Amino acid sequence: MSNFIRHPYHLVDESPWPLIASLAAFYLTNGLVIWFYNEGILLLILGLIRLIMSAFQWWRDISAEGSIQGLHLGIVELGLRSGIILFIVSEIFFFLSFFWCYFHIRLSPSIDVGSSWVPMGIISLDPLAIPLLNTVVLIVSGISITWSHHALISGQDSEAKQGILLTIILGLLFTILQGAEYIETSFRMADSVYGSVFFIATGFHGLHVIVGRLFLLVTYIRIKRGDFSKDHHFGFEARAWYWHFVDVVWLFLYLCVYWWGRI
Repeated sequence: MSNFIRHPYHLVDESPWPLIASLAAFYLTNGLVIWFYNEGILLLILGLIRLIMSAFQWWRDISAEGSIQGLHLGIVELGLRSGIILFIVSEIFFFLSFFWCYFHIRLSPSIDVGSSWVPMGIISLDPLAIPLLNTVVLIVSGISITWSHHALISGQDSEAKQGILLTIILGLLFTILQGAEYIETSFRMADSVYGSVFFIATGFHGLHVIVGRLFLLVTYIRIKRGDFSKDHHFGFEARAWYWHFVDVVWLFLYLCVYWWGRI
């Protein structure tokens, strides 16, 4: 009698990508520290290239498991949903640490920054200039990704592709505008705690926008390949949730750092 027991769970095959991606992340972080000390950028570039290549291969395998091999059944998809929710929760606490630091120094500025806010010598950015434009861009991108999602549910793949392509373009526009904003700032990261918190918080958000844009690009390719259907498209939903999370974080950054921080 066969010992094989049928079950709805997906037991993944052995894969080299977790180990390779971990080593790439290790090289990347160490290369970043070395670059900060002006000791060269080679390790940083090698780590980044290796991380991108391993992520591409890993995503390819996961996409094949769900769309080609049909291994992502109901109970597996439930686990994936729980996983992405926990991932977003961890990201919320990641940004919460930055907001905690900002509220502490904003509500009770120390003598080191002149006992005032904005610290002496710092000229804060106008919230009605590029920050407001970036806010509008991200709000519109949230609308376009929602449009794409509903189009996919309705079986209108052409509109789904148009919506996600528009979201990618808006995300790219956000990054360009943020880069222009950084060039215009009269302060730098080393200029008191204000500069440190500003660039760390907005910079990490900008990095999340870049990562989210890569997620959406992969989703666009998968839509063109026909990997998603009206009833099976969790890969799309996960990336849409991530993008909405990025939108909400920016709204808090705009209101707290740009608007309230200027008062």
